[in-house]
Amino acid sequence: MPTPTALHLRVPHPSTPTPRRPLANVPVRPSSYTAPTGLDGGHRQTLYASLVRRVDFEYDYRERIDTPDDDFLDLDWARPRAASSDRAVILTHGLEGSAGRGYMRGMARAFVRRGWDACALNLRGCSGTPNRQVATYHSGKTDDLALVVHHVLDHGYTSVALIGFSLGGNLTLKYLGERGPQVDDRIRGAVALSAPVDLDASADRIDRWSNWHYVQYFLRSLRHKMRVKADQHPARVSIAPLSRIRSLREFDDVYTAPLHGFDGAADYYRRASSRPSLSALAVPTLLLNAANDPFLPASCYPYPIARPHDQLALEVPESGGHVGFVSFNDAGEYWSERRAASFLSPS
Repeated sequence: MPTPTALHLRVPHPSTPTPRRPLANVPVRPSSYTAPTGLDGGHRQTLYASLVRRVDFEYDYRERIDTPDDDFLDLDWARPRAASSDRAVILTHGLEGSAGRGYMRGMARAFVRRGWDACALNLRGCSGTPNRQVATYHSGKTDDLALVVHHVLDHGYTSVALIGFSLGGNLTLKYLGERGPQVDDRIRGAVALSAPVDLDASADRIDRWSNWHYVQYFLRSLRHKMRVKADQHPARVSIAPLSRIRSLREFDDVYTAPLHGFDGAADYYRRASSRPSLSALAVPTLLLNAANDPFLPASCYPYPIARPHDQLALEVPESGGHVGFVSFNDAGEYWSERRAASFLSPS
């Protein structure tokens, strides 16, 4: 994908932002999703969406922005062909994902079709180019997302929405919860899909034997990145512990936590989880977690928080897996993409 030397975003037509609306006191919502025949299991949905789905969609260009600590973030942009837009959606991927994953490209395509500009954030080290600093990304690193939000808002959009998947869902919810009522008025809403809002319990769940194949997939990618980091920063990173790491919790305890200033995995999970800040959400937010998600424990379905909340809608389909929600239709859109679009632009 070519990288332009300068960003040429179209300046949207001036318009008056519409006020945010409460969710009409329906914080816990029944779901319309029904899994296709033969794909009703959580693992089947997860694996089909990840390994089988193909999305016929490409971004228009990549933009690289600098971070305050002499690093960078790569953003992949897509825009409607017919006219300029005053709306933009910012997408954030999951653990060891990228803007190129099918779920990211599928969601970007769905919103571009509906007249939105789409900005897909590649978290540090996930764009195909290693980032410069020893720190990469983690579930609670909201300063990078804040930088991207400010960057997008600086281009004159009157409405911006946030969508996060899995780790990116937790990150999106934490970013909004940290800001509460002080969040920028141009941020109109958010959707978090398959979000592990309780990271400690989620780590226990994903490290179960039934998820062994997923853990091995993640660890292969994470080990490779640590070898790259050891070459970049030999005084800070050692590859010696890699051979004994067998779980994501062990990886986080040895690498993620100390490289990002946490006192071990337990401290990282406690401080990076979005669940404690959900009550402070001040924009209409949909949390979409399937009941049969193989990665999510009971604490990631925060009914006690959502029931009295006038901004957080919790929707728990019986099926869907982890970032699955498979649908078959002529448009090639998954149910989650249509659900997110209808939530963020109900008109």
